Amino acid sequence: MTTQARLDCLCLLILYLTTGYGQEGKFSGPLKPMTFSIFEGQEPSQIIFQFKADPPAVTFVLTGETDGIFQIQPDGLLYHNKALDRETRAVHKLQVSALDAHGNTVEGPVPITIEVKDINDNRPTFLQTNYQGSVRQNSRPGSNIGTLTAHDIDEENTINSVLGYKIVDQIPKVPRDGLFLVQTYSGTFQLAGQSLKKQDTPQYNLTVEVSDKDFKTLCHVQINIIDINDQIPIFEKSDYGNLTLPEDTAVGSIILTIQATDADEPHTGSSKILYRIIQGDSDGRLEVETDLQTNAGYVKVKKPLDFETVAVHNIVFQAENPEPLVSGVQYNASSFASFRLIVTDVNETPQFSQQVFQAKVSEDVPKGTKVGNVTAKDPEGLDISYSLRGDKRGWLRIDPVTGEIFSVAPLDREAESLYRVEVVATEVGGSSLSSTANFHLALTDVNDNPPRLVKEYTGLFFCYPPKEPGSLIFEATDDDQQLLRGPHFTFSLGSESLQKDWEVSKINGTHASLSTKHTNFEEKVYHIPIRINDGGRPPLEGTVSLPGIILAVVFIRMKRNKGQDNVERAQASEVEPLRN
Repeated sequence: MTTQARLDCLCLLILYLTTGYGQEGKFSGPLKPMTFSIFEGQEPSQIIFQFKADPPAVTFVLTGETDGIFQIQPDGLLYHNKALDRETRAVHKLQVSALDAHGNTVEGPVPITIEVKDINDNRPTFLQTNYQGSVRQNSRPGSNIGTLTAHDIDEENTINSVLGYKIVDQIPKVPRDGLFLVQTYSGTFQLAGQSLKKQDTPQYNLTVEVSDKDFKTLCHVQINIIDINDQIPIFEKSDYGNLTLPEDTAVGSIILTIQATDADEPHTGSSKILYRIIQGDSDGRLEVETDLQTNAGYVKVKKPLDFETVAVHNIVFQAENPEPLVSGVQYNASSFASFRLIVTDVNETPQFSQQVFQAKVSEDVPKGTKVGNVTAKDPEGLDISYSLRGDKRGWLRIDPVTGEIFSVAPLDREAESLYRVEVVATEVGGSSLSSTANFHLALTDVNDNPPRLVKEYTGLFFCYPPKEPGSLIFEATDDDQQLLRGPHFTFSLGSESLQKDWEVSKINGTHASLSTKHTNFEEKVYHIPIRINDGGRPPLEGTVSLPGIILAVVFIRMKRNKGQDNVERAQASEVEPLRN
């Protein structure tokens, strides 16, 4: 007997002796789908099952998720040679096949499922090794500080993954130990016995333990005690005097520095100071920015000052904290200060009510029609004189006193559909300062352009003698504003006397064809007028000819000359044969 065979027999003997089951069907049997449950962490070389197969099967093979752990002997003995790990793979899907001596499959492959059962072989771990939290001084016992979170990768919802938290150390133990607690199963961190004072200690360092039924893990928790806002800001002085500034002082200029102090813990919401203007600046022309390091307040010009609106501002500041004051503490007169801002007059340019004025009129308005108006005011109350600049077509004039704008010449949308000019407002007297605005006049279309040919048609001819009626296509347009659907012209002959020889046929809204009605034409030049109607409101009609009011029909005559063909052809600057 070989060494391997002796080992197999020994393993089976040990298994039978250990379990007491040696009969057929408990640890051996025919090849069929089976499921086995095995605890993780067991020693290797554990026998799982002995498969049997009838001849001609002589050997077995194993495939699937073996992970190099599961093997099968040729005689069907299935075992694992390494310890299993449920956290690596909880279920192994295997297949067993029985083969004959030639390697052909006789039975299977048959599915074999190995379920790996959990044991408590993983210690719990915190998401981080160090936690930080904070609690305000004088907070009530039971106040939540935060939540600790630990995790155990053993099987969920089993005793192996149930975790418990507890505090094992507190440093310092002042005013006593047991100032904090952690909920056993949730990990919620809370203030326990009493309110804390930052004067006792600004910081506590705690050691927290999390454990399952076999393992323990520690983490460090730092709790910072936050000062409460029980001190108000106090101005260094209550009156910052008078300050005189011209109204053209640049926006963004710092005009004053104010200072208050707060006795709460530095660089916290309890000691940071915010300054508000609570009186004397209803238009919001000033603002105060706080220096985060010194708590100084820089008073700045936020919007242009205006002597004509308010010449004197009696400003009142309030200094306050972003954090609310504790109950029983209120701001008092020490948190308020004032100063007087005197604004002096500066001669300013006239101000238009808007920078772009717009108007719309029909292009056929009569001369002298009012087409728009502009308005401007001088901040110092001086009279204003209006004038136009950039009226390159000479279409407009402006009343220098009222700012009303009138037409002085025929307007033409086809020449310029949006007419732009500049309006100048100049103060009368003073320094004669001026400012400008834009006036845009939109012209709406009227039907004032008759239809015309889209181009000049030249050098058109028919061959003579014509063998069949011929035709030519021409296109029309006009210069008025077109609808989205495009123009819809109608076409007709300019004289009824031409109808026996010629006809005009509409192709679409812009194209038509001129055709001969027979072939009995003389050799000459024909003048064919065409009427084109645009169907507008009012409708306009144009009469055109081809080319240049003349339709030239050119004939080619063939004659014999000394036995050779000779062609005499009419000459034209541009020759385009018409269709026969």
